[in-house]
Amino acid sequence: MINWKTICKIIGSLLFIEASFMAVCLAVAFGYGEDDSMAFLLALAMTVLAGVLLRWAGRNGDNNLSRREAYLVVALTWVVFSMFGTLPFMISGYLKSFTDAYFETMSGFTTTGATVIDDVESLPHGLLFWRSFMQWIGGLGIVFFTIALLPSLIGGSVRVFAAEATGPLKVKLHPRLSTNAKWIWMIYLVITASCVGCLCMAGMGLFDSVNYSMSAAATGGFATMNTSSMFNPLIEYILIFFCFVSGTNFTVLYVTASHRKIGMLFKNSEFRFYFIVVAVFTLFIAVQLVMKSGYDIERAVRCSMFQVVSFITTTGFVNDDAGKWPHVTWVALAACMFIGACSGSTSGGLKCVRGVMLLKIVKNEFRQILHPNAVLPLKVDGVDVPMSKRVTLLAFLTVYLILCLVCSFTMIALGIDNTNAVTITLSCMGNVGPTLGLEIGPTMSWSMLPDLAKWMCSSLMLIGRLEIFTVLVIFTPAFWRSR
Repeated sequence: MINWKTICKIIGSLLFIEASFMAVCLAVAFGYGEDDSMAFLLALAMTVLAGVLLRWAGRNGDNNLSRREAYLVVALTWVVFSMFGTLPFMISGYLKSFTDAYFETMSGFTTTGATVIDDVESLPHGLLFWRSFMQWIGGLGIVFFTIALLPSLIGGSVRVFAAEATGPLKVKLHPRLSTNAKWIWMIYLVITASCVGCLCMAGMGLFDSVNYSMSAAATGGFATMNTSSMFNPLIEYILIFFCFVSGTNFTVLYVTASHRKIGMLFKNSEFRFYFIVVAVFTLFIAVQLVMKSGYDIERAVRCSMFQVVSFITTTGFVNDDAGKWPHVTWVALAACMFIGACSGSTSGGLKCVRGVMLLKIVKNEFRQILHPNAVLPLKVDGVDVPMSKRVTLLAFLTVYLILCLVCSFTMIALGIDNTNAVTITLSCMGNVGPTLGLEIGPTMSWSMLPDLAKWMCSSLMLIGRLEIFTVLVIFTPAFWRSR
């Protein structure tokens, strides 16, 4: 049976951490003296009260989690955090519909960056900061943050980490998971702080620099301006660089930084795949923009690189209206949505390491046809990938495609145009943010979607962020059978 007391105890403790996040935003709201201060104060009080009640309900629970309970804790944590994250929006009155507030919050925590707010510049500074802060915390994971901060809180932390971490292959920097988490958070902080400094030096204000840096590091995409990232070229190049870096495996970044040899990055097969895909799609789109849209070469390269990096890292910033680009470029951007950046980063999507593994599987299959009796290992950077991982990869890809097909069909049945239906589904599953189409373009909000579609999108964001199986396994009969 499920140990509900332990689950209540852990989620109650995590709500105290969410309340502390709200306290930071409350300080921002007080600092700017706007009308969202009381909303954050009430939201903080309600979150603390819920945390106290859950801690009381789980007062006799221990800290030991089975594999089954670890998956349930992770999924419930993201759902509960999103529910309480709606409170500042609802209480302040800036979002009157719970559906819209939940969509916005889930989009924030999962770093999707899709919004239902048509005029983000009308929001007070506290709420703008809350949107960016949600993304920043969700970038590496809510529970992963807790493991780094309070390692004694999560019993069975290795199982919890496995349920929330991204990518098929897990690499640790240190034998102790809490130490590993702290090092990765250190890298995350350095990327964020460096981005803030560069944006400030490029002429962006401090508040906007902090918000855009949190979005870039988390590859989230929420912006503080209606024009997203349509700034001067220098700021756009800075955002390109930091989004690209944030889409790289953080473990590989740490090893490269510690050895001070940039060449080590290119020894990693996943990074090489990531770099080549970005380069090829950037060149292809730039040529299309020069030939068919009349862009000059610098603008074509900058806009194509910005959008390719934004889409493949699932950041979702825009510096141009890609909805007006030649339609063949939409195919390239949709492919970026599907592929995603590196595992062990803050990005979503299929992940480049899975692309590397699939290409190696296909290569082995051709060789197997010519040499039926050959035993062909599958190695990624010298590490042998066991057969169980290969089966999991194919199962993951199959479920990913089935979900995309079913949800796209449902969106079309709800009256959404074909292109939007497909790209909205890909965007939510990959936690990308923008969509491509005639009704909802990359520079528009998703407010016109029917409520059922918004709930479907919210579910897809969570499923995509937790890499499908962590969420879907909860809905299997075997999960709820007694041990």
